[in-house]
Amino acid sequence: MEIEEAKQKIFRYCAYQERCHSEVRNRLYTYGLYRNDIDNIIIHLISEGFLNEERFAKAYAGGKFRMKQWGKLKIQIELELRGLTKNCIAIGLKEIDTAHYNRTLEQLILKKRLLLEEDNTFVLRDKIAQYVIHKGYEPELVWSTIKAIIPK
Repeated sequence: MEIEEAKQKIFRYCAYQERCHSEVRNRLYTYGLYRNDIDNIIIHLISEGFLNEERFAKAYAGGKFRMKQWGKLKIQIELELRGLTKNCIAIGLKEIDTAHYNRTLEQLILKKRLLLEEDNTFVLRDKIAQYVIHKGYEPELVWSTIKAIIPK
């Protein structure tokens, strides 16, 4: 693929939704470009405002929390896997409102409680905690919320 054609395709790719550097780099490699050309295109994308990792982190964290109700730990791990810096990840996680985060956690716990038919309170709490922790919520926060919602 010609460099100009690849630039046009990658501009549309970045304009469609927020992307991180690694996604764009991988996409450019599929076009069969050389590393030097890819680096030049990425520099151009950054300078033109098509690529911004802080903006990506904010959009990713906010979206995954709102749409999939992921917890901060799972979002953090996913952003780390995409090669974002700790600073960008921290900025992205600030997009999540603490009150809304706690309300969502309570709603997930109550929803899971209705789905489970368990008489033993300790087993019920454990199953709910495993579910919510798997979604990426902090274990300490999960257990304190479960104990407040489901007393002995």
